[in-house]
Amino acid sequence: MDLHPVRADDAVRVRLLRDLLNAGRVVDAPWEHLETEATLRRELRHSWDGEPGRWFLAGAAQDPDGYLGVYASDYDNLDLAWLVLGILPERRRAGRGRAALEAAFDVCRAMDRPLVGIDGWESEVTRRFAQAHGFEQRSQDILRRLFPRELDAGLLDALAAEATAAAGEYELLRFAGAVPDDLLEPIAVLTESINDAPLDDLEMEDEKFPVERIRAYEQAQAAGGWQLRRLVARHRGTGALAGHTVTAVDRERPTIGDQHDTAVARNHRGHRLGLLLKAEMLRWLAEEEPQLETVDTWNAESNGPMVAVNERLGHRVMGRELQFQRRC
Repeated sequence: MDLHPVRADDAVRVRLLRDLLNAGRVVDAPWEHLETEATLRRELRHSWDGEPGRWFLAGAAQDPDGYLGVYASDYDNLDLAWLVLGILPERRRAGRGRAALEAAFDVCRAMDRPLVGIDGWESEVTRRFAQAHGFEQRSQDILRRLFPRELDAGLLDALAAEATAAAGEYELLRFAGAVPDDLLEPIAVLTESINDAPLDDLEMEDEKFPVERIRAYEQAQAAGGWQLRRLVARHRGTGALAGHTVTAVDRERPTIGDQHDTAVARNHRGHRLGLLLKAEMLRWLAEEEPQLETVDTWNAESNGPMVAVNERLGHRVMGRELQFQRRC
């Protein structure tokens, strides 16, 4: 199957890719927010932390059957590529998915990325496709969504007060946008705490977070039209950064929010900091972003402590994503 690269400045191919992505979402995951041309261009240019994936139309250039995205990092996991692959719903079950996957493997081999990951929403179709092509399921994530306007009055105040009672040794710092230079290195160290989150059976090395990656993340989010907010817990006695949580609000569609990292450093666990940070973040958002209608968060289903926090805050399960890997 032919692959046709999609660049952010190619208006025709951006629109074709947008339509392909949205056609699949309407059928497979109607709870997902649809792509716009602007959101897709932002992803093509900036992505999460300045390492945008390679995107392709699969099939005929003017009438493609589907799409392929290939993501890889130059910071860590240098043998790993992660695929985003989809075929138009009305053209499935005719061998096009297999052909697109084989073309994706060619791309991964050319990039010297022999370890390949792929995911899909939970269904027997997803499982059968992955197994038929030699993938093994290694983990599963849950997408939960919070609807801030539907929260019971006083819930966040009560949860924040409960957590504060166990976290009296800590103060909270608020940062909108980039963190100050004097906190950049300790923020980078704190960010590495995310490596303690469960990966189940995924074949992955710990992620690396040098200071330049933190700045690249902040710059990519700002350039991509997202308003970052970071809440940091700092130990009063030592000044050590103990935990943080980060959210982003889409400036193009300001009713949409996205939860990014939440992590607590190993030596500071057991003080209800996870609950405190996330409850206080939502209170801050209520002050600064009252128009917000949804906040999405992802967790490995096996991450019991964070799942429990999200459920107490009122997040609802929207869907499960199955994650697979193989070598090519």
